[in-house]
Amino acid sequence: MSRIPPLPVRDGLGPARVRLRGGVVLDELASRFGAEAAAKVLAGEVVCTDGTVVTPTTQLPANTLVWMYRELADEVEVPFDIPVLYRDDDIVVVDKPHFLATMPRGRHVAQTATVRLRRELGMPELSPAHRLDRLTAGVLLFTARREVRGAYQTMFAAGRVGKRYLARAGVDPTLRFPRVVWSRIVKRRRHLQAVEETNRPNAETLVEHLGDGLYRLSPSTGRTHQLRVHMNSLGLPIDGDPLYPEVVDVPADDFSRPLKLLAHTLEFDDPLTGEPRRFTSARTL
Repeated sequence: MSRIPPLPVRDGLGPARVRLRGGVVLDELASRFGAEAAAKVLAGEVVCTDGTVVTPTTQLPANTLVWMYRELADEVEVPFDIPVLYRDDDIVVVDKPHFLATMPRGRHVAQTATVRLRRELGMPELSPAHRLDRLTAGVLLFTARREVRGAYQTMFAAGRVGKRYLARAGVDPTLRFPRVVWSRIVKRRRHLQAVEETNRPNAETLVEHLGDGLYRLSPSTGRTHQLRVHMNSLGLPIDGDPLYPEVVDVPADDFSRPLKLLAHTLEFDDPLTGEPRRFTSARTL
């Protein structure tokens, strides 16, 4: 089965795929997603992976994939720009602001770095090679073309990228730095917080105190919320963190208290050219 969606990116958004339960597609989509999905079938806007248009009488077996464009719910606009730090034919490197998710997920779709940049730069194939949490600001690398996407994503997945973060937190004079924090971090679906378990560690972070509550964090792994969890485990939760140590309900339109965590530097040897690359955020904490 082809991994390339049969519908192109439209207005910055790729099509959504739906795995069917089997039967008449029109009836199933109407039952699961309502009249808007049924209307897409009637309009010829739902297609199979091979590009065949689904008609009102089309029947398909269970586990077949169909594709269609999703309807977007209203989202709170994130009122910050996304400065471009570097751009060539293969990559685009930006300085992501706080509060902007990297890619569409859940209630954040149009207000994500991926969709906004596709629209602003006119680059429908733009895709993140890695991700930053919505609340984390800083250096974020995108691939510009589908043909080079795998090389850069593999580089990040294999840990061949040096990452340096800056964070603001409290000061504990009893703690000695630099120190390496390692633990097993698990993030379960439908749980906001990641947790640490006692099994074999899967996350490691070098923590250095630069003075006055400013820390440099150098992760050698990339677990969800890793830096936030490790700082919290030291009794030094990052300033402005609404999840650690306690979950705080923050209104979607409240941008007054950003998480004091910045992806400050990325360093790597370019997987296509071998050229050393280094990108640094212009933001401060």
